[in-house]
Amino acid sequence: MNQYDYIIVGSGIAGLYTALLAKEQGSVLIITKGSIDDCNTKYAQGGIAAAIGRNDSPELHFQDTIAAGDGLCNEEAVRILVNEAPDCITDLVNFGVPFDTLDGEIALTMEAAHSRPRILHAGGDATGEHIEVTLSNRVRSSKIQVLEDCLATEILAEKGTVTGIKALDCRTGSIEQFGCRFLILATGGAGQLFKFNTNSEIATGDGIALAFEAGAEIIDMEFFQFHPTALRLPGVTPFLISEAVRGEGGILRNVDGYRFMPDYALEGDLAPRDVVARSLLYEMEKTGSDRVFIDVTHLPPSVTTTRFPHIYRFCLDHGFDITKGLVPVAPAAHYMMGGIKTNNWGETNIAGLFATGETACTGVHGANRLASNSMLEVLVFSKRIMEKTRKRAATEAPIIGEGVEVHHSLSQREISKALRPPSLSALQQLHWDKVGIIRNKEGLAEAADILAVWQKSLPQPTDRPSYELNNLVLTGRLVTEAALLREESRGAHFRSDFPRSSSQWQRHIVFTSK
Repeated sequence: MNQYDYIIVGSGIAGLYTALLAKEQGSVLIITKGSIDDCNTKYAQGGIAAAIGRNDSPELHFQDTIAAGDGLCNEEAVRILVNEAPDCITDLVNFGVPFDTLDGEIALTMEAAHSRPRILHAGGDATGEHIEVTLSNRVRSSKIQVLEDCLATEILAEKGTVTGIKALDCRTGSIEQFGCRFLILATGGAGQLFKFNTNSEIATGDGIALAFEAGAEIIDMEFFQFHPTALRLPGVTPFLISEAVRGEGGILRNVDGYRFMPDYALEGDLAPRDVVARSLLYEMEKTGSDRVFIDVTHLPPSVTTTRFPHIYRFCLDHGFDITKGLVPVAPAAHYMMGGIKTNNWGETNIAGLFATGETACTGVHGANRLASNSMLEVLVFSKRIMEKTRKRAATEAPIIGEGVEVHHSLSQREISKALRPPSLSALQQLHWDKVGIIRNKEGLAEAADILAVWQKSLPQPTDRPSYELNNLVLTGRLVTEAALLREESRGAHFRSDFPRSSSQWQRHIVFTSK
């Protein structure tokens, strides 16, 4: 069995950035189920939040993050995030990420729920793509070994300590084993749970499933963020229309041309994402339409085309010019706030197992992620993983959130329904209909029952699609069961039968398999 100091699963910004830091400390292997360029990062348009502006401060960034998290942020983790942000931006600049500049300084823009312009971007709305390409080129030219088309299938451990990982060679179908001192999961999110989502096809909850089955704690899975504005065109996969479009002055209008957001929130078009997403659903229902529109026609065309070249070109390729007409949009699943529970050094409850990026839950997002904090979280906590493994210090107890944690095992549901194993489309439709933006007990309980039956009926996986389907069903059960347990509305989790938040629920739901 080949032995490495670090094995990193995933090749988005989390995996690549961590690998580039890890190579200074030992041998590194990246395992990725597609190519090194297949990831969610390159679709990230908004940018990275960091308090580097003259009229900004880490304290203001802290306050905005806490407010967005709706009572469930880990304040210590947020302090770490906002205070260590500038150094991590410096790292990206040194790696060669071409951030946009204005008058010789990094340009900063505004996004919803931020009190100051603090969003760094590259190529206008192509930030994720620029970072991904920069880091992947660095990795390719380094001594880091990369195994592409290789899907991690099982975490290996002895006496509570990670020893390695099993992986499927997707080209040959063979299973191989790799040993390591430190295993870092950087597998991204699980947007493919939902019919409408802004994620790439690789976002199938692989890290969540791997970690859960190995005995790691999974936390806050009910909090799944739905982006309010994804392009809605017949036959076209939902394409993100960045929140920064509204930050630059874009206006949401219904099918009658009416500007409706001031009716739902004092902040209008710049209200928090969960508020905007629900408001869009209400407005669509009210007007009998499956979409609303973003209007940027009042902005100078040069501002739109230079600030949002990627969005402009994509829409132009699909037959309309956003400088002259309205952009049809509707909500779509976007980001998983919960995940593998980690402490402030990226450690899980299993010795030697770390997690970073969207698959991890550091506690900085709470119940609702502040826009553009996700890539920053990757940088800050990946760097802390490297500090921890370099020091080889004793594992400290994870610290997540300010409230009490409630631990659960997945329900052993007694069900007699005869259901065929699910297709991916059936799974996505079920989650969109029953576990989506607006939830209730009846729908969640039905989904939980169906998912439990599906999980029992799934055959043993043999290839990438079947492993991914298994991972999605398990991850979907964790999301659904957590949403069913949380009898309140908080952040991105909204229950129509419990429409208000409750002080009794200022706590976290943690799932364990062992």
